[in-house]
Amino acid sequence: MALKIGIVGMNGIGMRHAACYAKDPLAEVVGVCDVVKEKADKAAETYGVRAYYSLKDMLENEPDLQIVDVTTGGIENGSWHFEPAMQAIAAGKHVLVEKPLSSDIREGRELVRFAAEKNVYLGCNLNHYFSAPAERAKQYMNSGDIGEVVYCLHKMGFNGGEEVYSPPKTMKDKDRPYFHMKAFLTHPFSVMRHFCGDITHIQTFSNQAGFRKSAGDVTVSINSIHVKFASGAAGYLISQRGDAPYGLGGWWSMEVGGTKGTFCIENCVEKVSYWRAGKSIPTIGAHPAPEVTESGVTDFNTTFNNRLHAFLEDITNGVPREHIRASGRDALAVLEYTFAAMESYEQGGIVVRPQALPAFHGDPLVM
Repeated sequence: MALKIGIVGMNGIGMRHAACYAKDPLAEVVGVCDVVKEKADKAAETYGVRAYYSLKDMLENEPDLQIVDVTTGGIENGSWHFEPAMQAIAAGKHVLVEKPLSSDIREGRELVRFAAEKNVYLGCNLNHYFSAPAERAKQYMNSGDIGEVVYCLHKMGFNGGEEVYSPPKTMKDKDRPYFHMKAFLTHPFSVMRHFCGDITHIQTFSNQAGFRKSAGDVTVSINSIHVKFASGAAGYLISQRGDAPYGLGGWWSMEVGGTKGTFCIENCVEKVSYWRAGKSIPTIGAHPAPEVTESGVTDFNTTFNNRLHAFLEDITNGVPREHIRASGRDALAVLEYTFAAMESYEQGGIVVRPQALPAFHGDPLVM
């Protein structure tokens, strides 16, 4: 049976979510909401549902509503998530929040705490590992083909350079030094954690290209982040917001090396390559061609369909609240990493330990 969904925030992301739900047999959008009347009305007309201009009205007039999808943006792309998400949780609704969980770490912690108190599902759109290459890479790990993880290298950013640069112009990013870190690092951190587990130590060195400085742009746009995983594995993330053009692997590449093999995903959705360890492989120089799995997909936007369907599927199947894919707790983890990275940068590159996550307690109805 389809789950009844209300969407809050009908800008670009909200409309994309609505389009995904329209194709999903597990979804039935029953209402759309935006404080900008024209946006709500346009979405309502497009999808044949009722328009609302406040979440309060939607909750009162749609008693069968089961899920509230919060796709609002705001300052640093996350300042408008907290209030509607808390309102929906208080009403006993399951909630999916766009990334980042919040632009304020205290709000993120409270969202996770309150959802646990109300025993509702809280998910976040950590969609970057909902792809065929990520699924194949996870199979390599689960089958033992990677072995003990030794390192993780992740590069994620935007194509750019001085010839195509334009300075921030809106209140959400202008004069916001941490706009890129807060709005974007959720994604690469979530992928690193998905494959390699919790991060226990973070060290950050950040900068920006000279053309940004000359334009008076304060965005801390180049982030070089060294991490240690709980397993002991080493990790490195380089993320930049259009300070340079793409290099090898495009805008998104992920390599995980282990004692039995190494995989590398390129351009997120396109392909994964796997190299198996072996005595016949030379230490330096030429090495055998990898096993390459092409997805046949080049459209990154397919990750939205995959991720939203996973949330609906987990709720439909009654997956324990603490173990749904891309949960609020997972989103809080990467928000903690982001704020630890900011602290390390502010303190000249000191090593920072992110705050521990709330413990799993287990659901007595399913244990």
